[in-house]
Amino acid sequence: MNSSTNISVDNGSYEKLLSYLMGLDQYQLEEFKLCLQSPQLCENFQKIPWANLKATDPTNLLCLLNEYFSERQIWEVTFRIFEKMNLPSLCEEIRAEKNEIAQVQELQDPNQEEPEMPEEETVHRRRYRDRMKAKILVMWDHIPWPEDHIYLRNVTEKEHEELKSLLYPNTTGAQPQTIVLEGRAGVGKTTLAMKVMLHWAEGFLFQHRFSYVFYISCHKMKEMEDTTFADLLSQDWPDSQAPIEEFICHPERLLFVIDGFEEMAMPSKLSDSPPCTDWYQQLPVARILLHLLKKELIPTATLLITTRDYRNGALKKLLLNPWFVLISGFTEGDRNEYFFRYFGDQNIAKKILHWIRKNETLFHSCSAPLVCWTVCSSLKRQMARNPYFQLSTQTTTSLYAHFFSSLFATAEVSLSDQSWPEQWRALCSLAAEGMWFSNFTFAKEAIEHRRLEASLIDSLLSLNILRKASDCEDCIAFTHQSFQVFFGAMFYVLRGTEGSIGGPTRHQEMRVLLNDALADTNFYWNQMALFFFGLLKRDLARELEDTLHCKMSSRIMDELLKWAEELDKFDTVSNHFEFLQFFHCLYETQEENFVRQILNHLLEADLNIFGNLQLQVSSFCLKHCQRLSKLRLSVSSPIPHAELTFDLENLEMRLVDSKIRQWQDICSVFCNGNVSELDLSNSELNTSSMKKLCYKLRNPRCKLQKLTCKSITPVRILKELVLILYGNNKLTHLNLSSNNLGVTVSTMIFRTLRHSACNLKYLCLEKCNLSASSYQNLALLLPSTQRLTRLCLGFNQLQDDGVKLLCSSLSHPECALERLVLWFCQLGAPSCRYLSEALLRNKSLTHLNLRKNNLGDEGVKVLCKALSHPDCNLRNLSDCSFTTESCGELANVLKHNHNVKILDIGNNDVQDDGVKRLCKVLKHSNCALNTLGLEKCNLTPACCQPLSSVLRSCKSLVNLNLLGNDFGPDGVNTLWKSLRRSTCKLRKLG
Repeated sequence: MNSSTNISVDNGSYEKLLSYLMGLDQYQLEEFKLCLQSPQLCENFQKIPWANLKATDPTNLLCLLNEYFSERQIWEVTFRIFEKMNLPSLCEEIRAEKNEIAQVQELQDPNQEEPEMPEEETVHRRRYRDRMKAKILVMWDHIPWPEDHIYLRNVTEKEHEELKSLLYPNTTGAQPQTIVLEGRAGVGKTTLAMKVMLHWAEGFLFQHRFSYVFYISCHKMKEMEDTTFADLLSQDWPDSQAPIEEFICHPERLLFVIDGFEEMAMPSKLSDSPPCTDWYQQLPVARILLHLLKKELIPTATLLITTRDYRNGALKKLLLNPWFVLISGFTEGDRNEYFFRYFGDQNIAKKILHWIRKNETLFHSCSAPLVCWTVCSSLKRQMARNPYFQLSTQTTTSLYAHFFSSLFATAEVSLSDQSWPEQWRALCSLAAEGMWFSNFTFAKEAIEHRRLEASLIDSLLSLNILRKASDCEDCIAFTHQSFQVFFGAMFYVLRGTEGSIGGPTRHQEMRVLLNDALADTNFYWNQMALFFFGLLKRDLARELEDTLHCKMSSRIMDELLKWAEELDKFDTVSNHFEFLQFFHCLYETQEENFVRQILNHLLEADLNIFGNLQLQVSSFCLKHCQRLSKLRLSVSSPIPHAELTFDLENLEMRLVDSKIRQWQDICSVFCNGNVSELDLSNSELNTSSMKKLCYKLRNPRCKLQKLTCKSITPVRILKELVLILYGNNKLTHLNLSSNNLGVTVSTMIFRTLRHSACNLKYLCLEKCNLSASSYQNLALLLPSTQRLTRLCLGFNQLQDDGVKLLCSSLSHPECALERLVLWFCQLGAPSCRYLSEALLRNKSLTHLNLRKNNLGDEGVKVLCKALSHPDCNLRNLSDCSFTTESCGELANVLKHNHNVKILDIGNNDVQDDGVKRLCKVLKHSNCALNTLGLEKCNLTPACCQPLSSVLRSCKSLVNLNLLGNDFGPDGVNTLWKSLRRSTCKLRKLG
């Protein structure tokens, strides 16, 4: 088994680039992609094929840039394009970022020769190295190793090279000065940092780069009183007389290993802290660490930081050009080999590995060696006890529960039967409080305060549930954080427990815990909620009561049902509710009656099925969601074809069969419940899976009304929708946007829409790359169906010829279309002539959206002739490249057509004179306009007086958008005076 640590590196610059790209709106992003095709902007750079660029989102776009360009080229190309797009603020940010990189390269020139070390180190350096080596070896002995662990302590030649690469020059040519080792608990971050220090102390690594290496334990710092930076460095010095002046003279020769950042409580307002460069200033230790991380105390020193991955956000705000190194622990091959070694019998190991892989979360957790040991130990003990043991009955919680039960079944602990319940409450309270306050090491005082008896602590230490802390005398910690999480969750199901943190009751704490865990991606809070629900399983609770001599509360399920009553009032979408995590928690209970009662309060769900576990928990829970009305289901885990099962080996065949059954269970939800809206966007399904779904959706009991299928892979499976369009007369809304429909699929769908059995009223085909023949078929469809009233064709290359085809159908007396959306369809002034003629003849069309088309003043003038007709109702004319001149025509429309309720002309060069022309009409008593959009129209304080007059006198205007205009303090003050008047009817100002 390989002892090297599985690592991957990110220097932070790509995240900044991604934030810039994600800050672009969809039009700017499209323009950015087009600029990448420009020979002038991308001269001397490799060209990315347009087919690859066309449908990419910001994340995939950055991946493409990384594939075709070097890091330096990406920055250069992005800067040029932002400059071309007239985005000065983003250009400034990129310029500043490039300067920072240049400064780092200047500070640490990789071509600079390393200073020669003297033949014999000074006495104090040797003594310091010896002291550091001894300290590291003592800490090493306190690290908990799982069974069969010898290989973890060895250092292979490959790992030696990886240790060297941590501090070698990066892709920018500069040696990294701040390296962050991130990862889950127990994957080897501290072990890797200790190996770096030990190799330095023994003279194997970094001899010419670092004269001194300092180890800083964040847990130990948290307990310290105010001190100075100089005194902090002197703590590990043999005679407490550290050569501070030598450190100050050669700061680039210092390495600081900062271990366990997640345990450090940083000041709440980081930006408010004044800079500090004084090594002798007395400060709280948290402040000293803050100034060290921000490179204020010692700018050219190197920092090596270990942290659990959920603290990334806090660190990124502090660090300058950090390298983030992901420590992922055991590779899949390592896990396989560990299981084979542990069980001996390869057939048993294969069977268990096959089962664990179906639970991706548990399999991923096994990247931590101690979790691997826990899982293997639990399964092996159960298999030895029960010859009829079934893997399929196991959950993550049951594995941990059986593990602890089996340890205590044979352990000898000198406690009376009466003492056990109180001792478990004390231990679990300690674990829970630690989770709340991010405290993973516990001092002697905390143990004594809870009256934990020495005999229990000694037993927990001998059973490897607890360990002695490596950097704190008389302190203990749970051997792995998942152990602390388990006992922290157990605190909330024990009988007789009060709140763990003082103040709130246990029930109140439980509600906060669940609300936080189900609206957060913090792995450890999620795991705590998972264990909490898993401990509600009745037979598991009984087993723990028998073996651990504890008492479980009988009221927890009732308390949870009261909490669940809030779900139908809780805005799950805006509060980022993690539906899959919630379903996983409920699945962990295996109590179907309880799950049914809980889910009776769920009205909507948003599920991303990307693996076996998500499919399993979704199928288990969805069948109990009787009141569910909205479901978003994104499937990226392949559902196999039924016919494939007969050609596979036995284990694989069972897995395939279970996947098919689980998918059928999910599909059955639409026949047995109240789901009226389904969103399948971004799903990847095969024909067989899509057919199964469509057959259920055409069932007479299905109540589906709205179906959204954006970005479906492969597109050909959309042909199966014909089954629904023919067979479900309740379906009225269909959205197929962002699919390259092609001729075959689009023709089949348009033909079906003309059938009398189809009851579709709303069809959205945005960004579908429709062809000329598709527009011909669409033109034939419009007069032949009286049901279709809303059609959206935005972001297609409709162009003037396509509009001409559509308008011939719009002019037909049988056309019933009421709303037509043609934004960003590459329309010009000629289109306005066709539309104008159609609007004069069509009696049903009331809403027309033409934003993001280059109509110009000429096109708007032609269009306004029709819009002035009383039966015409203009909906949206935003960003259509017209100027002040067109505002006179629009004012005439508002004057003669009192049906116009909404007018959005944002992102046009309207200017003050254009607004003044509109304001003259808006003050008229007959004007019925209630919404006016003037965003980014190049307005100044000069138009604020006419607008104020409208606000005071217009009785119909309730919504006004003025964003992106520079009115200055005087203009804003003028508008504010009118807004305060009682005659102002405005309700929303943007």
